[in-house]
Amino acid sequence: MGDYIIHKNQHGVLQFIINRPEKRNAINYEIMDGLEKALKECEGNPSIKAFVITGSGEEAFCSGGDLSEFHRLKTEEESYGMLSKMGRILIELAFLPKPTLAFINGTAIGGGCEIAAACDLRIAKKGVKMGFVQGNLAITTGWGGGTLLHKRITSPRALSLLMTASLYETETLVEMGFINELVGRTEDFKDLPLLNALSSKTTDVLQAYKQQQLNGWDRKNMEKNIESEIRQCSKLWAMDEHHQAVDRFLAK
Repeated sequence: MGDYIIHKNQHGVLQFIINRPEKRNAINYEIMDGLEKALKECEGNPSIKAFVITGSGEEAFCSGGDLSEFHRLKTEEESYGMLSKMGRILIELAFLPKPTLAFINGTAIGGGCEIAAACDLRIAKKGVKMGFVQGNLAITTGWGGGTLLHKRITSPRALSLLMTASLYETETLVEMGFINELVGRTEDFKDLPLLNALSSKTTDVLQAYKQQQLNGWDRKNMEKNIESEIRQCSKLWAMDEHHQAVDRFLAK
């Protein structure tokens, strides 16, 4: 079994499971390649109704980029290659013509929250902690998650989440509008009420409603803004403040 699992259930839901529990489901290049593969399958397979991303185990949804791997990227150019690759994936995820859900079954920090922001809907377990903590490592969101967050909730609330770089329990994020539905800590994927409600609808109905959302988005403008976001992060990535912050984090 590799770093990810792709599974389609009998209701037409394609599930992508980040399968690195020993790394708190951190993203590496293999995960990125798997996400590209899953998104192509979703777009090209008419029998798939919806796409769900979750993490393996019970501790983490996704802890963002794997620092033990990506800390080797030192320059602006090196970091841009990684950041832009994942940025393109999140653009495809956000503009997928079928509904997308993040099932946040454990801690989601940094890039894990960016992935969640790229999804249409977010279902989370009660008491789970989440945070756009990139600022604590002297960088900004670098996969497009900041731009996407401003599309999901009001900008003042988005700025608060991004600038404080704090961890919040999912109950608070429901109040802020980022989390759409809470479930119990023992809730299983197959029993999620929101997902089951979607599964009972036809593909045409789901795609029509998704298109209503996409009709209100200017893709070219969003891609331009996300590119700017990635460029800014890659500049900060190359600075000593970032590398020193990561060294301190890894030394804990």
